[in-house]
Amino acid sequence: MLSFFWPRSLRGQVLLAMALALLITQGIGAILLYRSQHERIEGSLVHSVAFRFIVAARGDDGQRGDDGRRGDDGRRGEEGWRSRAVSPPGRDGPPPGRDDGPMPDDRPMRLEQSPASPLLAGEKHKTELETGLREILAQQDVAVAEVAVTYRPVERDPRSIARLARRHSPDPAPTKVMVAGVRLQGSQAWLISRIFVPNAERFMLRTLLFQTLFIYAVLVGAMWLLLRRITRPLAALTQRLEHFAETRDPEGRLAPQGPNDIARLITAHNAMEARIVALLDEKDVMLGAIGHDLKTPLAALRVRIESVDDETERARMARTIEDITRTLDDILSLARVGRPSDAAENTELSALVASVVEEYEDMGEPVELADTQRMVMRLRPTWIRRALRNLIGNALRYGKGAEVSLTREGAIAVIHICDRGPGIPEDQIALMLEPFTRGDPSRNSETGGAGLGLTLARAIAEQHGGRLELANRPDGPGLCATLRLPLG
Repeated sequence: MLSFFWPRSLRGQVLLAMALALLITQGIGAILLYRSQHERIEGSLVHSVAFRFIVAARGDDGQRGDDGRRGDDGRRGEEGWRSRAVSPPGRDGPPPGRDDGPMPDDRPMRLEQSPASPLLAGEKHKTELETGLREILAQQDVAVAEVAVTYRPVERDPRSIARLARRHSPDPAPTKVMVAGVRLQGSQAWLISRIFVPNAERFMLRTLLFQTLFIYAVLVGAMWLLLRRITRPLAALTQRLEHFAETRDPEGRLAPQGPNDIARLITAHNAMEARIVALLDEKDVMLGAIGHDLKTPLAALRVRIESVDDETERARMARTIEDITRTLDDILSLARVGRPSDAAENTELSALVASVVEEYEDMGEPVELADTQRMVMRLRPTWIRRALRNLIGNALRYGKGAEVSLTREGAIAVIHICDRGPGIPEDQIALMLEPFTRGDPSRNSETGGAGLGLTLARAIAEQHGGRLELANRPDGPGLCATLRLPLG
């Protein structure tokens, strides 16, 4: 499944790999930064509520209220709670007779005194925050019996809702509030503090997102430009290699371009290509000389055997000369198949196949043309005729007959040449396409041939971008040679 999404080009793979690595790196960094920011915010909130508890506790410790009196049980009256910004039990919001008006979000809410724990049903203790709050109070010599800290959604806390109703900040309203409560040693009442949790974490995530996108744009853009400078000459070199492999055309060599490594590669390729062209030219000259030097004495031998009186011997010598000539033609054709001299042209393939079959029918050979479909493709007619003749000749030689058909499979033209001969053992089919391999290893003069017909037919098919396949007939004895040629 992953291979379906993985790009095939070098540029795409490098860019995707870099993007994934950057995503992982940024993700880890974001997690660490988020945790650090979260811990800093929590520490700030804990210190804030701890400071208020310390002030409230020390105000209780031996200090008199604003009216100069202390109650019998050591607790102040309502005016004393008001002076220390602590709401007396059962009262939410500001004390009566005072209108604070609109408030900014960062102004602390009054401490609340309650006989019950500040945690509502279902709320969980924040153990780490409780431990931190207890340690801070202990360092300031404030003895506490119990500590409770939790986070609460604003909509579940009436005091927070009332506070936000009087806010005038244009910033988004907080969504959570930290509720912290302590019960001092020797007291049954809880002091409760509320403080809004800032939205800094949400803004931090937004900043990290924009930062990541910016880094992506810069790095991916720079890498894309660098890869483009590398891959463009590589793509041009690939196209040149494909063109040279198909045509052996020495024209159109690339000029060195791109980074030094790529430029050196192109220079080395040009040198190798020049060497290959020189070797091919040398081979063509050598083959031409061989063909001339051998065919001339063979023609002379044809003339001389006419003076042989024994007709049987003369016929045997003529067949030998024909075998040598045919073998020489096959060798020369196989050597030159990679560098054809004739250009490809649009050809009606069914007409070409029918014309080759007619040649054998005119000679009285048992060749049958089965179903054909009309199709036009670009090919070299001389070479395709040569391949068809070789395949039909093999069918006649070993199978005593040939059935030829032409069908279309998508964008592929399929030519079947089948016979009713003995077929080929399955383990020897691939071997039959190799040079100088014959179906009749006895070298019987009746079958003749040097074992180059199938090899040449395969080379011609590959020259046209196709392939040659051999298979035994599924409906009985015999062999089918299938020539597949792309129509595009």
